[in-house]
Amino acid sequence: MTIHKEGTPTIALTAFLVGLINIASFSYLFPISTIAGWAVFILTLGLFLFIVSFFRMPNRNWTSDASAIVSPADGKVVVIEEVAPDEYYKEKRIQISVFMSPANVHVNRTPIAGNIIYNQYHPGKFLVAWHPKSSTDNERWSVVIENDKGSILLKQIAGALARRICNYASVGTKFDQTAEYGFIKFGSRVDLLLPLDAKINCKIGDAVKGGISVLANW
Repeated sequence: MTIHKEGTPTIALTAFLVGLINIASFSYLFPISTIAGWAVFILTLGLFLFIVSFFRMPNRNWTSDASAIVSPADGKVVVIEEVAPDEYYKEKRIQISVFMSPANVHVNRTPIAGNIIYNQYHPGKFLVAWHPKSSTDNERWSVVIENDKGSILLKQIAGALARRICNYASVGTKFDQTAEYGFIKFGSRVDLLLPLDAKINCKIGDAVKGGISVLANW
């Protein structure tokens, strides 16, 4: 397991603050009560480890299958429905939404291999990620990836905690299946808009892993 590059500044700042708090705690706040000082140490250490866990990148055996559409994120499937897209597509699509909790891995991966043909950032609100309007009202970053089987629109959606979406895609670039194309700090969700004839292999409530779980086939 490694730590994602996006975590370096946050982890460094957290380590500095934790160190500062504990120096103050042991030196000035609780010079007599050792128990209180150690309680502060344990709490702040737990916070530090929790922050580190946000940016973990576990080693995995990625799914490689041209007929498979794999999950772009770790989390839980919270939406499977037919929708009228609000951008790029004119025709209806099937939307699958994967909710990422603070405990999940936050790397976003391409569900198929293909070329990036659309990339658009949308400023917006910070509603909780499971809110029905978060797909259209929240801050988000939309990408369309295309290959000879068709195209898929991906939305990285910010939530109440997530205030920074990292996107590494650009129009004209080619990505392998399960390649890292983005990161959402501190959770949120990713929406996939698939063709109506895609065969769905997941159900609402399923726990999925980015780059491994097959959400659909085409």
